[in-house]
This record gives sequence, C-alpha cells and structure tokens, in this order.
Amino acid sequence: MTDLASLPTVSIVIPAYNEESGIRRCLVACIEQTVPAEEIIVVDNRSTDGTRAAVEAMAAAFPDANIRVVVQDAEQGITPTRNAGFDAATTDVIGRIDADSALAPDWVEQVKRAFATREFVAASGPVEYYDMPMRRFGHKADDSFRKLQVRLAGDYVFLFGTNMAITKEAWLAVRGDVCADREDLMHEDIDLAVHLALKGFKIGYVSAMVAGMSARRLDSAPKDYFYYVERFKRTYEAHGIRDLRLLAPMAVFLGIYPALHAGRRLTEHRVAQRWGGVPKAVEVAEAD
Repeated sequence: MTDLASLPTVSIVIPAYNEESGIRRCLVACIEQTVPAEEIIVVDNRSTDGTRAAVEAMAAAFPDANIRVVVQDAEQGITPTRNAGFDAATTDVIGRIDADSALAPDWVEQVKRAFATREFVAASGPVEYYDMPMRRFGHKADDSFRKLQVRLAGDYVFLFGTNMAITKEAWLAVRGDVCADREDLMHEDIDLAVHLALKGFKIGYVSAMVAGMSARRLDSAPKDYFYYVERFKRTYEAHGIRDLRLLAPMAVFLGIYPALHAGRRLTEHRVAQRWGGVPKAVEVAEAD
C-alpha cells in the first residue's frame, strides 16, 4: 500500500457564477473525502446572488477543509475564472470541477494515486448524471464512451472540465498559450488539452476518478444545445485541427439529445406531481 504522505498534494478548483443554490452540496462532497484535499478554492466570477456568502459560511463551518474564495471580477467567463483558480492553487495537482459537481467520496484519493505514477500530466474521469434515471447504467455508458474517445483521439486526448486534474507544473508550462476565448466560442477544457498536446505533454484517462454532474444542459432549447455541441468543432478548427474522429462526441450528443431531453422532461413532470408542482432534481437523485 502506498504511503499517503508520499502522494502528490491536491487542490480542488471550482469556478462559480450565481451558484448559491448548489454550492454547499458541491462543497460537502469535496469535504467528505476518504483522503482530504489540501485546499478547496471557489472562484467567484461576478456573482450577484449569495454564492460568495455561502462559500464563506462553509469555510467558517469547516475550518479544517481549507476552503477559500478567490474573486475574479476582471472579466466575465469560464476561461479567466478557471485561470484565476489554477493560478491561486498551491499544490502539486490541481483538480477542476463545476459548481454543480458532486465528487465520489474517494475522488481526491484516486487523483493522488493516479498522478503519483507520473504517467501523464493531466487526466479526466467519467461522470454520473445524478438528476437522471438509471444513474449507474449512465455512469458505465459514459465511462465506456470516454474510453473510446481516448482511443480515437490520437495525439489530442480530451479533458473534461467537470471532472479533471492537471499538475501545477504543466499548467504553468501552457499558461501563456491557452486561448482567452473572449467571444465564448470554444470548450475551454479542450483548448487546454490541445495546448498540452502541442507541448508534447501526455493526457490520461482514469476511470476511478468519478464525479456526479447535473444533466441540466439537456434542458436547453434545441438551437442552444446545438450551438453548445458545436463548440467541439469550433475549438479544434481554431487550432487548425481537422480530424473527424475528434468530432465523435458531437455526433453522439446530438444523436441522444431528443430521447434524453424528452426523458428529462418526463422525469421532471413526475417529480412535479410528487412534490406538489415544484420539480427538484435533488430529490430525484436522493430518491434513486
């Protein structure tokens, strides 16, 4: 058994914009780990609700968790907000999740063990949609699909911002290269992966790094969902990469959208009936 003291240190970075309603649950999952993270950083990006106050209250309630708020008010957007969090991290490895993510209890431990091998400088893991039915089946399907993506990707293995980690050293090596994307056209996580690949860094995939996430993207209107999915194509084209294999996620996400969108609406309708007309994805997750 590897001595935990010899494993790399890990931060968890959480970009947040108006996430008051869910940030506490996200932080609880970050705190209740088999092996604690050395620090948890929430980057508040011009929130107009109680996000910052909620995080500060959690930091006061759990002082040993080393929760801190970084304020990024210079620009609106996920890329500068992520960058501010990565810059603020003080550990060997920087974990990156979303404010609606719910980490598996051993996520930090799995990140530490995976990065101790030094086989790669960044990695993603699978997700489990906690507000959709058949969560465990969905988790297995997601894991299988992402493994296939890795095999198809060649030199350009993806990163998935909802569930990823990168060494601080690798981040500093590409910090000046990643695209600002002020027009908000690209996937910032894939942009990061491309720049790592261009520098010759290896990106891995770790099935044991499991995070829960919301399927709320499926609530988008078809036009908005299509624009979101097209970020794959726009990101690769912005870097002069034209490889149809890399667009496999686009085909899959567009293909499954009608059925999953309809299924999600049906689930919300049933929950609304059960909970007196107030759909709550949280209750669906807890009731599963």
